[in-house]
Amino acid sequence: MSRVLTIGVDDDLAAAFRANGGAVLALGPAAATDGTALGLLGDADAPALLALGAEVPLPAALALAGQAEVVSSGTSVVLVAFADPDLWKEAMRAGVRDVLSPHADATEIQAVLARATGLAEARRSAPAPVGTPPAPSRRVVVVASPKGGVGKTTVATNLAVGLAAAEPGSTVLVDLDVQFGDVAGALALVPQYTLPDAVLGAASNDPLVLKTYLGRHRSGSYVVAGSDSPVAGDGVSPADVGRLLDMLGREFRYVVVDTAPGLTDHTLTALERATDLVLIGSMDVPGVRGLRKELDVLGQLGLVPARRHLVLNGTDSSGGLEMEDVERTVGGPLDLVLPRHKAVPLSTNTGVPLLEAGGKDPVTRGLRTLVDRIAPPAAPVRGRRARRRAGLLAADQRHPLGAVPYTPPTLPTTSPAFVPVVPAP
Repeated sequence: MSRVLTIGVDDDLAAAFRANGGAVLALGPAAATDGTALGLLGDADAPALLALGAEVPLPAALALAGQAEVVSSGTSVVLVAFADPDLWKEAMRAGVRDVLSPHADATEIQAVLARATGLAEARRSAPAPVGTPPAPSRRVVVVASPKGGVGKTTVATNLAVGLAAAEPGSTVLVDLDVQFGDVAGALALVPQYTLPDAVLGAASNDPLVLKTYLGRHRSGSYVVAGSDSPVAGDGVSPADVGRLLDMLGREFRYVVVDTAPGLTDHTLTALERATDLVLIGSMDVPGVRGLRKELDVLGQLGLVPARRHLVLNGTDSSGGLEMEDVERTVGGPLDLVLPRHKAVPLSTNTGVPLLEAGGKDPVTRGLRTLVDRIAPPAAPVRGRRARRRAGLLAADQRHPLGAVPYTPPTLPTTSPAFVPVVPAP
């Protein structure tokens, strides 16, 4: 028999719950706001179902539903009301599991009780542990830099767009610059919800609710937009970030994280979960030294994942630095060098990522190379007949994003892994 707590539910409906197998404790509407309900939900033997009736004001009912998700994850919340699409949407975001008509028949009540009982048993027997790393096939890609202004958000947004194009619905981009992040601006999005919304209330421990707080970019990638203001961002703790990334890592194959400059607590929390680190520097003395210092610190902390991608961005030949000097200072070869190019500020100002625009400039080609390092393209179809059957042109002339893969020119290098600078036209 399932334990049922009803608040503000009329006697007939409470009797119907009893008649269909529920052990019902019926309370008046005041229990929703005076702490009585939360006290009962906090017990070791919390009810499997909490039914909130029409006598409970809707704002109070939704607030209690969000608190119930935190206090007792094994309790399903049902709202007794005449449902409409707007109410369903609002109720789901608050953590409500079902909306039940006040005139529900026995079949509907039995179905609600069965779903609540099944969920309670599943959650209590196998709760989702906080800190669980993503499955081996899943990737958490942290994009970081020792200082600002080096194109970190440009790289992160293009990575997300490229990964989503290769595998639609697989990718979520998280703006973890909690004070001044502008991933939404870089993607020309006007988000309805932001990072603080995604880490509070029911969204903090329910993937179904969390997904309603994600923005959607036209590329097919999902987005957790940055805070509307620095004050709101300050309310997001590293623990909140950890829970968010753990949940997203179980729901998406690729989680791309755009971090704030330097090594904040939020960035370190993300790096604890990272499978890939894309570390970006600029071609000037402070930028190169900062890159080396950040690598040293992360090495001492044991936070350099096995898949590390060193990127030098915005290079040109007028700065007086040679690639050999940069690699010597950094202590190893660079994985990717992106030249300064007029396409980058145009992309930033229009909110159209380079990989979405599909240009053939050297920066776009370099970003495609980085996407392929994270998610290598599928092997080409062999044979003319097989290619024709698959609807391809020439397999070696195609790319998941519809452009020719970048092949660097043959130039003398200091390391076989070094990608030479391609001068801007």
